[in-house]
Amino acid sequence: MDQLRPQIVRVGRRCYRKTFQSEDRNGEEPYREEEVELPEAQGMYCDEMCDISTNVEKTDSGYRLALEVPNAFYGLIIGKKGETKQRIEMETQTQIRIPGRGQLGDIVILGRDRNGVMSAKTRIEVLAASARKRQYFTHFLSFPITGSDIQNQFEEFKVDVLRECDGDRGLDCNIFQTTEKLHLTLGILVLMNEAEIAKATQLLQQCKEDLIDPILRGQPLIARLQGLEFMNDDPGDVTVLYAKVELEDGSDRLQILADRIVDKFVSAGWMKQEYHKVKLHMTILNGKFRKFNDKTAKSVGQNDARKTKERETFDATNIMRLFGGHSFGMQHINTLQLSQPIIGPDGHYILESELALP
Repeated sequence: MDQLRPQIVRVGRRCYRKTFQSEDRNGEEPYREEEVELPEAQGMYCDEMCDISTNVEKTDSGYRLALEVPNAFYGLIIGKKGETKQRIEMETQTQIRIPGRGQLGDIVILGRDRNGVMSAKTRIEVLAASARKRQYFTHFLSFPITGSDIQNQFEEFKVDVLRECDGDRGLDCNIFQTTEKLHLTLGILVLMNEAEIAKATQLLQQCKEDLIDPILRGQPLIARLQGLEFMNDDPGDVTVLYAKVELEDGSDRLQILADRIVDKFVSAGWMKQEYHKVKLHMTILNGKFRKFNDKTAKSVGQNDARKTKERETFDATNIMRLFGGHSFGMQHINTLQLSQPIIGPDGHYILESELALP
């Protein structure tokens, strides 16, 4: 990481610069809690105390704060041989109690001074937010495309493309999206446990009163999916090919709604800001969908990384020439879903929660 351009980490509505650390953070040591005398507060902390609304409990010996952190992040907070935890304790004049392996509960911060407790809380949150960014996403928000007309059009499009563009590099039936999984993605989330899933679900339900009702005012979203675009500048080396979407009435209500929903989840810390505006699209071909057989997968090693990349792209030149303006039909966008990127027995993504739209 460039020390002059530190990584920006968002925690809720706050934004922090992550300072450069040279030591290895991958090690993990189980934390054995010890009863120690809390150090005297010095009143000097380098963190900005901005979250005055946090519920810090006053105790006989000072202050106590319980902090919800997924146990998957405990190792990073403890650090190699406990160094990270010890450094936070020393610099903030606090004691940090972390549940042991297999134990449930919150991280507890104890200190004689409230500012020290808040400073330790901020540092732990920044570490957790940084760790979350390195996790592969577990859930995503989307508008499912379930209209039978569009699904039929998609199947016909697939047959036509495979017939007319047969022999084009990288093109085969395996890189087409599955009909049952067509959707417009709003954004991805990393939810580490059931408690976080419940909070994200609650936030999704709040969108109805806070965003959907005032923006849509009971009017339906009737969208047209027509025209193809790709994610890079070279049609001969494409990873993702998608269909464009616009409302039949020509308004930007769908874009406004999508942007506001993403803003709400970003502000709550459940989603990171990818772009200034949500790129609404329906993926129809993706090189990463390609299914390698076991023999091929085992033969791909580190030295074959370049070959693997080539397998994930395809030549879309003829597809764009012959089908660039293809119409997939109209869709009433009437559902917002929070799903896992895992296919259930019915062939659809596993659903966590959904919200009905007009």
